[in-house]
Amino acid sequence: MRELVVVKVGTGVLTRPSDGRLNGGSLVRLVTALAGLAESGRRVILVSSGAVGAGVSALGLEKYPSELREKQAAAAVGQARLMHTYENLFSQFGLSVAQVLLTGNNLQKPRTRERVAGTLDCLMEIGQVIPIINQNDSVAVEELSRGDNDMLSVKVAELVEADLLVLLTSADGLCRGEGGELIPEVRNLDEAKSLVGEGSGRFSIGGMKSKLDAVEAALEAGVKTVIGNGHHPERLAEIVEGGGVCTRFPVPEAD
Repeated sequence: MRELVVVKVGTGVLTRPSDGRLNGGSLVRLVTALAGLAESGRRVILVSSGAVGAGVSALGLEKYPSELREKQAAAAVGQARLMHTYENLFSQFGLSVAQVLLTGNNLQKPRTRERVAGTLDCLMEIGQVIPIINQNDSVAVEELSRGDNDMLSVKVAELVEADLLVLLTSADGLCRGEGGELIPEVRNLDEAKSLVGEGSGRFSIGGMKSKLDAVEAALEAGVKTVIGNGHHPERLAEIVEGGGVCTRFPVPEAD
């Protein structure tokens, strides 16, 4: 069975911090890296944030909206922009995209889980298709209030029994203090959590704390996880091979 990699990319990577508009250069580099993974024979699922951020500029908002209806309106506009961009970029590599919109509750119901898993399996069996998953933010409530796609990516990775979950953020990984030394591997999550705060970007919801919460859930599900820098997606190939600049979280061995 070909290796299956779930890659989650955050709003802070996909949009410009100055105005929340989609960052064309970042998207091109990300798609190029993901296409490279697919060309190497791996199965790839992308869990993409960015819909709300992409819709911020379309609605003329000066900052990430605080009201739920504004968030959902931005998501409704931004999701179309985001998928159109992905479709155009992946087509340059002979790849098609498939949009799968979910809410957290979708994957809590056994029948729905089975159907989502079947859809994703079929898409990957067909080949030359990159499933792109996003929260259905225009109708979801809990997710928009709580955080971004970090936890959704964990649920997807568990559902499809992924070999690796890669969380791409705006940092190289977990560091010892702001601007400090990169920690290449973490085996004590409690210690790791003591190194981070609650902060997030202007046009995003999640932060490093959200990433570590997701990592904890992934490890409990038996999915090894990596945090890497989404501004350097060219590192993805090396990260997937077991090297690269990142922080790795191996699954604890059973007692």
